[in-house]
Amino acid sequence: MALTVTRFASTFGSSSALVRLMLGNSYLQQDFRALSLWRAGHFHASFFCSVASGEPWRPFLPKLEDGGGTNNNEFQRWHNGEGTFHKSARIDPTAVVDVGAVVHSKAVLGAHAHIGSGAVVGPSVTIGHSTKIWYNVTLSNCTIGDLCVIHNGVCIGQDGFGFLVDEHGTMIKKPQIGHNVVIGKNCLLCGQVGIAGSATIGDYVTMGGRVAVLDHVSIVSKVRLAATSCVTKDIVKPGDYGGFPAVPIQEWRRQVAMQSRISKKQNP
Repeated sequence: MALTVTRFASTFGSSSALVRLMLGNSYLQQDFRALSLWRAGHFHASFFCSVASGEPWRPFLPKLEDGGGTNNNEFQRWHNGEGTFHKSARIDPTAVVDVGAVVHSKAVLGAHAHIGSGAVVGPSVTIGHSTKIWYNVTLSNCTIGDLCVIHNGVCIGQDGFGFLVDEHGTMIKKPQIGHNVVIGKNCLLCGQVGIAGSATIGDYVTMGGRVAVLDHVSIVSKVRLAATSCVTKDIVKPGDYGGFPAVPIQEWRRQVAMQSRISKKQNP
């Protein structure tokens, strides 16, 4: 159908001339409504033409609003991926914003960052270079570092989990993982990990599921923590740790073995 309309429009010199003809004919108006969407370039667009003012045809952009109530006149199409971005956003030319993604005001996208379809990058969010944001991700009130991967459907920075944002955009209370916490590079935090305030985590640290780190605790680089461990004091030597409180893994295993033997003696 798109090819037919394009060829038909060429007969009248332009798409806008075709639209005027169809709108001026009452018999064609009903058919024209059914022809609301057709292929134009690399994206689907709707006819938009003012017969009275004689404006040319232009693609219809969806109405978008950011947190500050900015209207769609301030949003544009990104050349690399056909996504939508606010004119105040700072986006590296190598970044990709897929069609359907929205980058809001004052957001920053680093080199080779990739924003998937349906993702929303909120106002003032910063995304580092070579970071991949997959489909339908929502980011707000946060900074994402370099070389990160955020998978489908993830929501980061929304209020209601340990903090809220007032009318001035100020965070009243910080997230449980995040208030003055420093996390080094290439760390792996598994499900239900909890890090209390002002903790410091080194580089290449791995935390199994449900690991807990108390406040004002420091963990040196290259430490691995077994699932359900609890770090109650500083860990100053690299290695594997486990238990509650967390101790070197061999010591923890001896504790578990000893408790098992005692239990068997008491309950033969």
